[in-house]
Amino acid sequence: MEHVSAAAIIDARGIVTGWSEGARRLTGHTAEEAVGRTARDLLAEDPSSGVLSALEGDVVLRHRDGSPIPLTLKACALLGEGGEPDGYVVTTEPRRPEPALAGRAFEQASMSMSIFDIEQRYLRLNDAACRVIGVPEKTLLGRFFPDTVEDAEHSGGFLDHLRLVAETGRPVHYESFTGAPTGNRAHAWSIEMWPVRDAGGEPTAVALAAFDSSDQYWARQRLALLNKAAAAIGTTLDVVRTAEEMVELLVPRYADFASVDLLDWVLGADEPPTALEGDIVLRRVAHGSAHEGTPEAAVRLGETDLYPPFSAPAKALRRGRAVLSQADEPDFRRWVAERNARAPEGSSYREGVHSVLAVPLRARGTTLGVAVGVRIAQVDDYGADDAVLAEELASRAAVCIDNARRFARERTTALALQHSLLPRGLPGQAAVEVAHRYLPCGSIAGIGGDWFDVIPLSGGRVALVVGDVVGHGIPSSATMGRLCMAVRTLADVDLPPDELLTHLDDLVTHLAGHDGEEVAELGATCLYAVYDPVARRLALAAAGHPAPAVVLPDGTARLVAMTPGPPLGVGGLPFEATEFELPEGAVVALYTDGLIEDRDRDVDLATAELCRSLTASAESLDALCDTVLKAVLPDEPGDDVALLLARTRALGADRVATWDVPPDPAHVAPTRQAAIEQLTAWGLHETAFITELVVSELVTNAIRYGEPPIQLRLIRDRTLICEVSDSSSTSPHLRRAHAFDEGGRGLLLVAQLTQRWGSRQTGRGKTIWAEQALPPY
Repeated sequence: MEHVSAAAIIDARGIVTGWSEGARRLTGHTAEEAVGRTARDLLAEDPSSGVLSALEGDVVLRHRDGSPIPLTLKACALLGEGGEPDGYVVTTEPRRPEPALAGRAFEQASMSMSIFDIEQRYLRLNDAACRVIGVPEKTLLGRFFPDTVEDAEHSGGFLDHLRLVAETGRPVHYESFTGAPTGNRAHAWSIEMWPVRDAGGEPTAVALAAFDSSDQYWARQRLALLNKAAAAIGTTLDVVRTAEEMVELLVPRYADFASVDLLDWVLGADEPPTALEGDIVLRRVAHGSAHEGTPEAAVRLGETDLYPPFSAPAKALRRGRAVLSQADEPDFRRWVAERNARAPEGSSYREGVHSVLAVPLRARGTTLGVAVGVRIAQVDDYGADDAVLAEELASRAAVCIDNARRFARERTTALALQHSLLPRGLPGQAAVEVAHRYLPCGSIAGIGGDWFDVIPLSGGRVALVVGDVVGHGIPSSATMGRLCMAVRTLADVDLPPDELLTHLDDLVTHLAGHDGEEVAELGATCLYAVYDPVARRLALAAAGHPAPAVVLPDGTARLVAMTPGPPLGVGGLPFEATEFELPEGAVVALYTDGLIEDRDRDVDLATAELCRSLTASAESLDALCDTVLKAVLPDEPGDDVALLLARTRALGADRVATWDVPPDPAHVAPTRQAAIEQLTAWGLHETAFITELVVSELVTNAIRYGEPPIQLRLIRDRTLICEVSDSSSTSPHLRRAHAFDEGGRGLLLVAQLTQRWGSRQTGRGKTIWAEQALPPY
C-alpha cells in the first residue's frame, strides 16, 4: 500500500497470513517476520473483549524495537463457503495520542517543519509548513515528495538533500531561493535536515526545519550590490561610461528598466544652476532594460527631455531624496500616459509597469542629475529599503560622475594650457628639418608635463629641447610652461648645454623653495642639444633624461653615448656635455620617457625597437614619426609622449667665408673690401652697403677693445650673418651716446640696420654677431 494505512490478513486461528508495506513501515516488522506468527505475538497488551466483538477499537502494537504503538483497529471478516468467517482483513491507522509538550511545539512552531520517511514520503507536517505549501496535511501524508511540487531546480535540490540525509545519515544545512505556492513573492529559505534514528541507530526518517530568511537574504543582496558598485562604478574617468556602469548594475537584478539623466551643465563647462524649479530639462546619457535595444525608453541616448513637476524624476531633484511612485497614484498614471504618448511604439513593453523609483545624483552638495528604476516583470513594488539602497548607490555613482566631470574639465584646461605653451609652428631655420608628435595620455593620472622646442640660435645653429615635468594635471603643465620659457631665455644668452642645464637646475630648486614644495614634487628632466650646420657638430647635455637616438645616412641607428646628469632640482651635481660630428642627412630622435618606459615593458627592448623603427623607410620625416609611434608605443600608453625628429643639414664651404684680422686699425679697410668682394661673388650686391658698415664697426671694436686673435666670418644662410670673434670675454652693450661723446654710436647703428644682433661666449672668448635679411629672389 502507498499510504500510511497498514493492512494485515489473519486467518480464523489468529495466524498472520498477509502483511502490507504500510504494516511494515508502521511496526518495523517485515512480511517474512510477521507472516506465520500469531496476531497476539505482535500486541504489546491484550485488547479488550469489546474490541474483539465489535471488530473495531483501540489496540497497542509492539514495534520491532520494543516501543508501543497505539492505534485504531478495524477488521472485516472473510467468509468461507459455508458463510462462516474464514479470516479477517485488518486495517489500521496510527492513533495519535493527545499531543505532548514536544508534539505541541512541533505543530505550533513558527518555522516550517516536516518529516519524511527514507523513501522521501511525507509522514508529518506542522501548521507552518502547511501554510507555506498551501495544502492541508492529510492531502500530503504518504505521498512521494516530487509528486507534490513543480519540476523546478529548487525542488530537485530539495529532493537531493533529502536523499543525501537518508543515505548517509548525516545532517545537512543549505539555503534555497524560491517562491512560495501561496504567494508571488520570492523567498529565501535556510533549511536544516537531520536523520531520525530508531533504537538501533538506523535512519528511519528525515526531519527538517525551514526558516524564512528572506529579510536577511535581501539585506545580504543589498550589501553585495553596494560592494559590487564600489568595484563596478567609476572604473573610468568618463561621465557617460560611469552612468552606463550604474545602469548595468541595476538591470535586471534591481530594475526591469533603468536610466540616468544629467543636467546639461555637467557635460559642459557651465556652472551649476542655482535652483531647479518648474519643468526640468535633463539629457539622457545611459539607459538599459531586460529587452534588447531598450524598447521601453521614451527618450533616445543623447537627447534632452522635459520633466514636468509631477513626474517622479522632477520630484526627486527638487526634494533631494529618493521618490517612490506606485501604480495606484494619479501622478504615476499621468506620467506613464505621457511616456506612452511620446513614444507609442514602446507602450507594449511598458504594460504592467507598477513601480518607479527616482533618486537624485548628488555629490559635494551639488545636484548632477537623476537615476530612475522601473519594475514591470518583477512583482514586488519598490519599498523603503529599496529607497535607502538606491540613495546609497546614487551617492557613490554621483561622486564618480562628479570626479569624471572634474577630471574632464581639468584635463581640458591642462591640455589647452599645454598646447598654448608648445610650439605651434616651428620657427624657420636651415640647420635641420624637423617633425614632431605630442600624444597626451588618456590615463586617470591626467595630462603630464612633457614638452619640446626648436630654438634658432646665432650663427645658423639650432637648439633642440625636450623635457618632462614630474606629475600630471594643471600644476605640471604650469611648471612645464615656466621651464619652457626659462630654456628659451637661457638659450637666447647662448649658453653651452651643460651651463644652461646648471642654470635651469638652480631655477627648479628656487621654484620649489618659493612654492613651499618638495624638490622631488617639482622635479623635471631635460635634454638640451645644439647643432652647428657649419661645423656639423652636435653638442648636448641631459638632466635625468633618456639619451637621444641617431640614425646615420648609412642606415645604422644607435643611442648617443653620453653621461646623464641628475634630474633638475637635485642640485650640487655637475652636468657633462657631449659633442660629436654628424654627417649631413643624419636623423636625431629626441623623446620623453613615455615612449619607452612602461610598467609592463622592458626599457631595453623598447629602446631597441625604437632604434629599429627609426631605420624604417618613410616618405618623409612626418611619416617616420608615425612609424616610430606605431612600432614602439603600446595600445594604451600610460604617460604622455613627446617625439622630436631632426634631420641635419650642412652649410658647405661655398656658403661660409672666414678671414683672420690682424689687431691693427689699418687692416679694417682691407677686411671690409674682402667682405664686399665675397658678397659680390654670392650675388648679394644689395646687402653690400649695410654689410660694409657692420663689418667696419664690429672689426674696429674688436681691434680697439678686444684681444687677438680676431676673426671675421660671413655665413650665407636664410639670412646673411656677420660674426667677429676675439679672445676677450668682455661683451659689448648698447648705450645712449651724449652730444659730445666721440664713440658709442656704432653698435647702436648696427642694431638699427640689422634684424637682430647679439654676443655669445665661446671657449676662446666671445663672438659678436649680426643678421640681416637677404633680398627675395
